[in-house]
Amino acid sequence: MDPATTPLAPVPPPRALQALATSAYANQARHTREDQWIVDHLPLVRHIVLKVVEHMARPMDEEDLISAGTLALVKAARAYDPAKHAEFQTYAYIRIRGAVIDELRGRSFTPPAVHGLLKKIQQAHYEIESETGKFPDDDVLAARVGISVEKLYRTFQEARRQHFLSIHGMDEDRPSLGALLPTDSGLSPQSQAERQELVKRLVAALQELPDKERTVLVLYYERDLTMKEVAEVLEVTESRVSQMHAGALFKLSMRLGRNVE
Repeated sequence: MDPATTPLAPVPPPRALQALATSAYANQARHTREDQWIVDHLPLVRHIVLKVVEHMARPMDEEDLISAGTLALVKAARAYDPAKHAEFQTYAYIRIRGAVIDELRGRSFTPPAVHGLLKKIQQAHYEIESETGKFPDDDVLAARVGISVEKLYRTFQEARRQHFLSIHGMDEDRPSLGALLPTDSGLSPQSQAERQELVKRLVAALQELPDKERTVLVLYYERDLTMKEVAEVLEVTESRVSQMHAGALFKLSMRLGRNVE
């Protein structure tokens, strides 16, 4: 057919053209914002990975974790809806951290022998707490189990490396200690009520921790400091901060009814 004689498609009315142009502009603007969100929050991916790796006794392939976190950031930017979610940084934090955790899930970091000792420590903790009504001191707990305080700390640290999810994130959908970030408005009313109840129990348990352990958790989670930075603030060694952090998480997990085995 001669192009000169080919009938032209009807020209859309002005309103339709305006709607198409507006839609195209909106889509382009959305993509631009998404790209900016991704660029602005790339450092957050590495920050989350480094904080997770702090808990691991064995060397980890950080690049694999960063790749998983970066992909989650891109997906978060595409899926983010201000009407349903908290601010973007909070939403991205949750998604990035979840992806990093998923990358680690299924790997075992704790020697089997640690589980048996951990069971004994848990049982002793329950016994002492039922007798006194409060968290047992570390030396008392170690003596009840028949181990040194140093071995008690090492066991706490091994347990944390294996199951840091239980308190480090409270669950798969919330970052660090849950209560320290706004509730995702996309949750159902029942889920929000359950979360609020968990937060109340967590706050009560935090108040019962020794002052230094509570300070470690506040600096590490609320202030988002690294173990090294917390050590500098408290003027102790990084190893001691790691011990206090692990011990605090163990105590909280026991009080909240979450065994760490």
